[in-house]
Amino acid sequence: MINEARLEKFRQVVENKFQIYNSLFMSLPYDKMTNIGMLLPFLYEESRNGYEEGKSPEEIVEEFFKKHTEVTTEEQKQELLFKIIQYIERQVVLFDSIEDAAFQQLHSESDAGTVMQLHERALQEHKLGKVREKLEDFAVKVVFTAHPTQFYPNAVQRILHDLRSAILKDDINEIDLLLQQLGKTPFVNKERPTPLDEALSIIFYLRYVYYDTIGELYKKLKQSFGSEDFEIHQDVFQLGFWPGGDRDGNPFVTADVTLKVANELRNSILKNYYNHLKDLRRRLSFRGVSEVLEKLSNELYNNIFKNENSISSETILKYLSEAEHILKTQHNGLFTNILVDYRDRVKIFGTHFATLDIRQDSRIHQKVIDELVTKYSKQKVAELTNSEKVNILISEHILALPDDFEDEIIRETLKSVINVKEIQVKNGERGMHRYIISNSDTVEDVMNVFALFKVCGYEDKDINIDIVPLFETMEGLANAEKVMQDLYNDEVYQKHLVKRKNVQTIMLGFSDGTKDGGYLKANWEIYATKERLSKVSEENDVKVIFFDGRGGPPARGGGKTHQFYASQGKTIANNKIELTIQGQTITSVFGNKDQAKYNFEQLLTAGIENEVFKNHKKDLTEKERTLIEELAELSYEKYVDLKENPLFVPYLQEISTLQYYGKTNIGSRPSKRGAGNELKFEDLRAIPFVGSWSQLKQNVPGFFGFGTAIKKLKDEGRIDEVKDLFRNSDFFKTLVLNSMMAMNKSYFPLTYYMKNHPKFGAFWQVLFSEYELSKEMMFEITGFHSLMEEEPVGRKSVKIREKIVLPLLSIQQYALMKLQKNEGDRVTLEKLVTRSLFGNINASRNSA
Repeated sequence: MINEARLEKFRQVVENKFQIYNSLFMSLPYDKMTNIGMLLPFLYEESRNGYEEGKSPEEIVEEFFKKHTEVTTEEQKQELLFKIIQYIERQVVLFDSIEDAAFQQLHSESDAGTVMQLHERALQEHKLGKVREKLEDFAVKVVFTAHPTQFYPNAVQRILHDLRSAILKDDINEIDLLLQQLGKTPFVNKERPTPLDEALSIIFYLRYVYYDTIGELYKKLKQSFGSEDFEIHQDVFQLGFWPGGDRDGNPFVTADVTLKVANELRNSILKNYYNHLKDLRRRLSFRGVSEVLEKLSNELYNNIFKNENSISSETILKYLSEAEHILKTQHNGLFTNILVDYRDRVKIFGTHFATLDIRQDSRIHQKVIDELVTKYSKQKVAELTNSEKVNILISEHILALPDDFEDEIIRETLKSVINVKEIQVKNGERGMHRYIISNSDTVEDVMNVFALFKVCGYEDKDINIDIVPLFETMEGLANAEKVMQDLYNDEVYQKHLVKRKNVQTIMLGFSDGTKDGGYLKANWEIYATKERLSKVSEENDVKVIFFDGRGGPPARGGGKTHQFYASQGKTIANNKIELTIQGQTITSVFGNKDQAKYNFEQLLTAGIENEVFKNHKKDLTEKERTLIEELAELSYEKYVDLKENPLFVPYLQEISTLQYYGKTNIGSRPSKRGAGNELKFEDLRAIPFVGSWSQLKQNVPGFFGFGTAIKKLKDEGRIDEVKDLFRNSDFFKTLVLNSMMAMNKSYFPLTYYMKNHPKFGAFWQVLFSEYELSKEMMFEITGFHSLMEEEPVGRKSVKIREKIVLPLLSIQQYALMKLQKNEGDRVTLEKLVTRSLFGNINASRNSA
């Protein structure tokens, strides 16, 4: 009944509104877009009917030209297709805005996973004390990355933000004006954004969404669970930041860029404090208090606009304590609540706003270490083990200077380490306290970073940094336990850990793990790795924190995030929930206050519920564990067979949009690792890899191998075991539902024409057969009759979005087919493919 009521609400406040505003949208005087709104339904109908009949996109688009337009030349056809793309892009923004505006009406404070629901349950089950006990040191941290999955330029994001507000008020005049602005605003960046541009784009959300969201959520948590003898610690909600610090594969992120981004973060939070203080002073106009707050305002102003860089969070708090004392002793404590709210924000955000991380690839570090040993030591690098190189650099009191080296990467690596101290002085230690190492496989990968700090002049006591290994391949995950055990046994690292309060953060890469091992295998391997790392850390008296590198869609570790964390049993350390949020997941899941508050709550309660409330479905029995392991291996075998097919990479390269990701000006980072024209599987980055499957509407990384694995057990007469596993294991159920979400966003009729392709026909059939099998097997074990059956609102949203972009998919595939046959103007056709990427990704939101 709840689902039916919510679906009806969705129809009223989203679907109906979209129809109304879309009709308004169709009549707007857009440049060069006259009558496109009238033509679009014809292209949609030709596409929908044509694909079901097995027609190719080329046949469908040509038939559309012939039956519904008067265009004849190739130039006219392509001009019309560009106009359609531009129109659909704007329809997507309109639907996004309407759906975002409806968020509060579709969710309630008493929903599962909210703070209010947690409080009610804790009271009913007499677990309030247990929840408070868990809250003493538990935290949720969301880390924003600059990975290029967001195709809205900043100007469009601002319109989206304003359009949502106008829709909330049903202000037709304002909506009309904003839609006109949207029609005349370019959707394409003329130039590739710099890392600083990317940072500023996300800082916009920090300033105008998260400052209030987290402040209000903290207040709500205090009201629900705080008491006279229990105070919620200020780090319960944390923000992390990668743009400007993530050097992995991005040569444009320099040490100077990192300093600039750190400065922007500091300046931005001070601006928030300065503006917030204006509101505060309007109420706290009392003698004594007013003068103290004026001094604080002047000091903030000087730091923001005169670059004084002298104010610290401690200084701000000192002013506030003085003001509070006067307020309570001389003015009856009037408006103390708003002063306390302001003080809480300062405690939460300090002078850093979000913690800026540094990330670099372990292979770069090894290159730097080798060069340092060669230059400063008399020994020959070739004759030394990596461990011996580290020991030389740590023990011989070497001081490395960036200018001693010609190689840019060595200079930049050393500078970035040297700059940590300066950033910590200005932004506080919370402003930068982590160094993340991609592709970590060995102890030396971690110790190399410690050695870099030593040769850059840091004494042991001054290395106020957490060194975080990132295990992201099947091999890396398999080695993780031994690597961490050896690290915990290392005397030098032991001393460093003691200084870091025996807390070790370990990052796990879902995106690359899925690309490497397939969906089921990657998720199980990460789960099992977390168990092993939890055990080895506990045995060494180390508090381990897992940091998950998750993307938006299931194929990159996303999907139902709350259910995923709520499903992890007591064998996995649950000290903190920490994950990356990237691209359009920022705007679609954390893009406004209502959504952000709701999703922060969901993460927090997932971690607390997991420990406080008993549920046998969270803990795997040995039988269930063995069964998942078996399914994971069977699925992995199937996925590896696909990966090793000689047509795997050529299929993506020739049939999909893979090679066009690098031609979009959406991110500063190159779209593949390695140089040269030859494309290798290991060079593929997870985002364009998953995104390309998504553009084909095949979503292979989200399901491939799952169906084969279940079918094998069914053939052995063991299907009931898998059904029981789905019913009794929250973890397995979450994996199945996420995989079904990936399949729901697939649309194989788009590529039915591939059945008879001379080169790729058989390969396409392998993909399609596994899709059909996976769907059939999942229906059998779940008892569902449709994908996303338990989420009718989500399913409806996907359906509307898919309808909006179906013509866009036709245009993209049409252009790709022309390119494959070397027909038409190559430059124009490539632009059609690239431009189609934008609307497809934005409409799918979490499917790329």
